[in-house]
Parts: sequence; C-alpha cells; structure tokens
Amino acid sequence: MDRSAHSRSRRFAPVVAIAAAAALTLAGCSSSSGGKKSEESADGASAGKASTPRMTIALVTHQSAGDTFWDIVRKGATAAAAKDNVKLIYSADPSAATQANLIQNAIDQKVDGIAVTLAKPDALKDVIAKAKKAGIPVVGLNSGVSEWQKLGLMEFFGQDETVAGEALGKRLNEAGAKNAVCVIQEQGNIGLTQRCDGVDKTFDGKLQTLNVNGTDMPSVKSTITAKLSDKSIDYVVTLGAPFALTAVQSVADAGSKAKVATFDLNKDLTGAISKGTIEFAVDQQPYLQGYLAIDSLWLYKNNGNYMGGGEQPVLTGPAFVDKTNVDKVAEFASKGTR
Repeated sequence: MDRSAHSRSRRFAPVVAIAAAAALTLAGCSSSSGGKKSEESADGASAGKASTPRMTIALVTHQSAGDTFWDIVRKGATAAAAKDNVKLIYSADPSAATQANLIQNAIDQKVDGIAVTLAKPDALKDVIAKAKKAGIPVVGLNSGVSEWQKLGLMEFFGQDETVAGEALGKRLNEAGAKNAVCVIQEQGNIGLTQRCDGVDKTFDGKLQTLNVNGTDMPSVKSTITAKLSDKSIDYVVTLGAPFALTAVQSVADAGSKAKVATFDLNKDLTGAISKGTIEFAVDQQPYLQGYLAIDSLWLYKNNGNYMGGGEQPVLTGPAFVDKTNVDKVAEFASKGTR
C-alpha cells in the first residue's frame, strides 16, 4: 500500500497510536549493542507472543558507537518483536553511505519490513525506492519527520524536531536566558539542525551553534569548555543526554555560571535534573519509537493497518521533564523505557 502520493500540511497534529495488544504485559529484552549488526531473539521473553507466522524485520539506524540513546530505541523494538513473533535484525552506522548499504543488505535478505531513521535522507532515497520496488514496506522513526513522505515511507514515529526546538526556545525565554549555545554532535544530521533552528526561531536572546565530534567525548568536553570562556553565555543546550552530562563538567571546568538544558533523556540525566545540575530535558520517548515502528509493520502485514492515515506522523514528543515531574519519570528511566 503506497501512501507516498498523499500530501500533508507543514504543521502536524499529534496522532495517538494505540498498540494492537495493549492488554498484554510487556517485558523489554535487553540486548548487546556491540558490533554493527545483530539478530535479537524473542525467545525467553515474558511477554505474550502473537500466533501469527514468523516475520523478519530489519531496524536500520544512524547510531554512533557509545550513544546510549539507541539502547532505549532497541529495547522498545525488541519488546514489540517479542510480542509479535518477529525476528528483529538490528544494524547501524552514522555514515549515510554505510546505512544505505545496510538497508540494501536487508532487501537482499528479503525481510518482511524495514524500519529506518532518516538523519541524512538524500543519501537513502535510492535504496528506499529499491525496497519499495521489492514490495517491502518501509517505516521511519526518530529522524526525518519532514522527509518521510517525500521518500515514500508508509508511516513515521517520532517528534517534530522544529516544534520541539521552538518549545525549548520559549522555555529559555521563561528562564530569562540571554545568550545560549546549541551544541550539535553530528554535522549534517537534519534532525539535530532542525532542533537548533527551532530554538533560534523562538528564543528572544542570542543563540550560537557549536559543532562537536559526538564520537569523541573528551573532545566534546574540551570544545564546550573552550566556548565557555565567553562568560556571557548563560545557557548550554545539548541535543542528547550524554552530551548534557559532559556539558555540566565543562561548565565546572570553565568556571562558568551557565545552566544546562537538553533534548533527550536517560537514567543518569533524570538524576542530574533531580540534583539541579541540569535544568530540564525534552523527552521524545525513544522506547515508544522503536516499539511502534516494529509493531506497525506487524499490524500492516497481518491486518492491513497503518497509523496516521498515511498523512501524518505519529508524534511521540516533545514533553518537558524538570524538577516538577522528574520523580515520576525516573522510575521508568531506570528500567530503560524513558
């Protein structure tokens, strides 16, 4: 079922997704993140399992080595695979060319569905077209909310990064910030660029962007520390939880009074919000992104269902986490589901 011919408006209304078997008790299966490719088995999971024929689904992301954000995405995907009797094949690479090759590998294996992130969509356009030609349904998640329909994907699960950035910019205004720096850990990643652009659109103060090498955390720390020699900077905005925690160290090393806010969440970050070393985080619920991407392909294969009507993405964020609600979120973050 090709939904690529449909048009949509520039702004999206949230779509609420309800999993087909919400009554089942789900137990996420943790898995090793080593290597570029792994097969994840649903055997031994305590979740109920569908009686439908075994499917194989490939999840291909732009994960960089050591980025724990993707552990949460994979945990959600693995839980859905356990429930749906799906063999999940995970592969990842931050290089767009390599990611395209990984998608081609999935096509060659004749998988039943592909879930893919679109951090650099232009580089994936041709191989996604090949998947469609081969009759393989493709859904997007996490990155590419502005591009998924152009590439002919069936569905998309994530947040509108521009809207999330605009919300954070307004939050900075409320905090009285005047001079902020937005730290981009991967140049060329469309979603990260959209976040900072969104902040810049609504923030009344001065916003600078700072590119860092997200695969080299000591370099990230030193680059932010050097930037904070400018004592007029009063806020550091990072685009991932590990970088926020590193920015806190940079603030201390620089003797700066800047506060730190971030996109994305993990267990350690909720602790930092509780302690007050990080002001707030914008949560996009990566577990839900991984879960819905896999579950949606099972629903389409077995029931002909698709979410969002082929017109709109299923939005999983943004939501703010700060001192007022972090205690409620921390319990789930400790389980690796937020």
